[in-house]
Amino acid sequence: MTFDQIRTFLWVARLGGFRKAAERLHLSQPAVSTRISNLEQELRVPLFERGPGELVLTKHGTLLLSYAEQMLFVEEEIKQRVANPSEAEGLFRVGAAETIAQAWLPEFLKAFSEQYPRVNVDLTVDISLNLRSALLERKLDLAFLMGPVSEYSVENVALPPFDLHWYRSTANPQTDLSEIPIISYSSKTRPYRELMSELSRRVGPKLRVYASASLSASLKMIAAGIAVGPYPRALATEFLEAGKIVEFDPGFRPQPLAFTASYLSEPRSFLVENSAEIARDVALFWDQQLLT
Repeated sequence: MTFDQIRTFLWVARLGGFRKAAERLHLSQPAVSTRISNLEQELRVPLFERGPGELVLTKHGTLLLSYAEQMLFVEEEIKQRVANPSEAEGLFRVGAAETIAQAWLPEFLKAFSEQYPRVNVDLTVDISLNLRSALLERKLDLAFLMGPVSEYSVENVALPPFDLHWYRSTANPQTDLSEIPIISYSSKTRPYRELMSELSRRVGPKLRVYASASLSASLKMIAAGIAVGPYPRALATEFLEAGKIVEFDPGFRPQPLAFTASYLSEPRSFLVENSAEIARDVALFWDQQLLT
């Protein structure tokens, strides 16, 4: 019995198939099948019930899964605590909402790279809805998204929120929300739904809303006088300092944007857990810098 066999068994069990496990482990499907077959021969018990659809663990497979998770976590703990973290290798898949990408994500990647210089990073920037799906489908190791993710299998580390402020163009003084369009986040996001609910009540049928997944494009539209909208002050700094936009008060402010560093709790990973803590520390420092 080898760690490679145990690791392969764990990912076949977690992902429900040889092909998915092969993609996750960067192996051929026959190599995965051979490892599982050799493991079953050594243990002299079937670990999966073969049939149409996803593989199902046998009672022996279910028992082995709990041991496999413990073994691999101890293996990683040894590497993290005893070995030099800078020697860690592999691929780390990170997903981030654009708000995070335009705020402190570069500082996080710098801190991560300093601690894990040999780990490759695969970065995805997307809306939180898509990041959540990718995380649950195990296509991401860590996601910075509007959370928390309400799933028993997910751990959520709270990150500093972003207060929202209303902005208009310096060149266009119009702030009557029944006269000028409002631009907001993507229509598939929570901030958009919450804003639409509040605006529908306050403005009524004359309401015009533009939805955009690009924060930079949205702020450029505000600066051009096309629309007004609520965005984090930290992301509007460049336009504010250039004198292109100014804040205004329409009588209410949307709820702050709450973000979390979210990851699957099983199988445990020191790399992922430590990275979530790095992200929290970086985000807190970045947030404090804004206040000084």
